[in-house]
Order: sequence, then structure tokens, then C-alpha cells
Amino acid sequence: MGRRKYLRSNQTAVLDDLFSGEFDEQAVLDKHKVTRNTYNKWLADKRFAEEFSRRIACAYRQSEALIARYSAVKLVQLTESDKPETARRACLDIISLPRQEAQKISVLVKAESSAGKQTRQLSPEVASRLLAALAESKKTAAAGDRGA
Repeated sequence: MGRRKYLRSNQTAVLDDLFSGEFDEQAVLDKHKVTRNTYNKWLADKRFAEEFSRRIACAYRQSEALIARYSAVKLVQLTESDKPETARRACLDIISLPRQEAQKISVLVKAESSAGKQTRQLSPEVASRLLAALAESKKTAAAGDRGA
């Protein structure tokens, strides 16, 4: 029997309400008549957890964009300040923003590349044993399917 590819409609509805910001977690569960136990099982489900994580990442990106827009508007307003030092610093901050973003990206790229270097290579013997074990498990699974 194949696994479902998508979330059920009640799972999607719960996620929609959780991320709408109108209700807290318990209120959402009560609204959709989902028990805490069922919700915990959903959180352990790979597809539900992936969608939950994807929505959290999206919310963070939206928050970052909002903060960036607000900060940019505020900096531009500060360039028109009556205090020359405040206006000067705001101008310097605006000029340095692209450089700061480039540095953040550079740090992330370096971290990813160093993490990639830390992975160990398998010895040919270990790789051979792993492949043999995978092949054997596929044979066993195929034999079980024919017997069912």
C-alpha cells in the first residue's frame, strides 16, 4: 500500500490556522477538534514536519524582509536629521549595508564548504559491504512482495 503524498485537509487547515497568528496552538487544536496526542503524531510524521518547518522558514523570511524594509526607511529618515552627526552615520550605514550582506553570504558559503570537507570518505571495503546489504534487502523485499 503506497503512502500518501500530500497532507490531509485537516492537517493543512491546522497549519493554516497555526501560522495565521490569530490563535495559539491549543486554540487551533480545539477549533479543529484535534487531540494533543494526534497532533504529536502529526509532528512526528515526516511530511507534516517538513511542511511545518517550511512554513517556519517562510515566516522568518517574511519577518526579515519586514525588518529590512523598516530599517531602510528609518535610515533614510535619519539622513534628514537636524543633527549632522546622526545624518552622517545614517548615510554611512546605508552605504555599508550591501557590504555587510556580502560578508554574511561569504560567511555562510565558508561554513557550508567547511561542513562539506568534514564528511568522511568510505573505504572501498565498507562501501562494498553497504551496497551488498542494500542489494540483499531489495531482494528480500522483492521476494516478500511476490509472496503476498
